[in-house]
Amino acid sequence: MDTEPLTQLDPSYTTVMRIEGLLTTLPFVIGAAVLSLAEVVPAYVPAIPVVILAIILIGVLPLKRYRSRGYDMSTDRLRVVKGVLFHSDTVVPFSRVQHLDVEQGPLERMFGIARLILHTAGTHNASVTLPGLRHADATSMREEIRQHVKRESM
Repeated sequence: MDTEPLTQLDPSYTTVMRIEGLLTTLPFVIGAAVLSLAEVVPAYVPAIPVVILAIILIGVLPLKRYRSRGYDMSTDRLRVVKGVLFHSDTVVPFSRVQHLDVEQGPLERMFGIARLILHTAGTHNASVTLPGLRHADATSMREEIRQHVKRESM
């Protein structure tokens, strides 16, 4: 088991996850409001599960996901750790990397973070994604790994 301390992700990643949780909760809020306004059920009946869902998806889960994720990049490999309920500890040797991507969605771009994706040979776990990196860190990690892969192939 690797014992190196993990590097934490960018703190704005929790904000992005909270906004994603808010967007996920929004249809349930609208549905509860429609049920309440139509007086199909008492207003508190749909409100209770929606409030619980919102607390979990907006308040609790983003912090737990942020604290359970991290990475360690050494000279020849990248270790990615994640998982709240199901723990995953993945080590990708740079010699197995076929190509690299840095991706940003609209929310990630707004907060200046990105995902580094390492694609490897094979079918099982053929790509490893490291979300929540500052965009500059993701691009510099991509270039560092690319240089290592280039040296290995010569």
